[in-house]
Amino acid sequence: MSKDKIVSNIKDQELVRIRRDQMIKGAITLFKEKGFHRTTTREIAQASGFSIGTLYEYIRTKEDVLFLTCDAIYDQVKERVEASIALEQPTKENLIKIVTSYFCLMDELQEEILILYQEAKSLKKETRHYVLQKERDMVSMLERALLECVPDLSNKEAALIANNIFVQGHMWSFRRWIIQKQYTLREYIGLQVENLLKTLPN
Repeated sequence: MSKDKIVSNIKDQELVRIRRDQMIKGAITLFKEKGFHRTTTREIAQASGFSIGTLYEYIRTKEDVLFLTCDAIYDQVKERVEASIALEQPTKENLIKIVTSYFCLMDELQEEILILYQEAKSLKKETRHYVLQKERDMVSMLERALLECVPDLSNKEAALIANNIFVQGHMWSFRRWIIQKQYTLREYIGLQVENLLKTLPN
């Protein structure tokens, strides 16, 4: 399953991209307020700025919109993480910059991250597998950065630390009801980075 397999009656791919971006933005607002199951396709169309008939020219089901939303969120994360990795040299100091950039992105995408955790379970098996693979790809990017910046790490150590970083970024969103009352973003990042450094070889 991929976004290219979602059927559209429109042949202009740029127009498809634009309209689907509008749907994603509208859907994120609705899914956050009402959840996936209580949101109707008519409401998504209205929030996107077009009719229900137009909506069905670009997707077939409400699940298509949820899938596109999850896919778009992971694409944003991938793009930003890749950019931060590509701009840096493989040193421990630059690993800290990569991790800091990732945490800042998680702060920007708080609502989107909440939707991933709350609603991805509503996807069918095939589409859920695709979305989970994207998550594994994100963790692998962090793992590669760790191995390049800290050559003394074993593959198993890097895999576990990468998963920890990934979840710590998400935790800023899904545990914000308590975490963000106790820490500013800067404090949170500082403490997480401090703990990360303690796990790395000198």
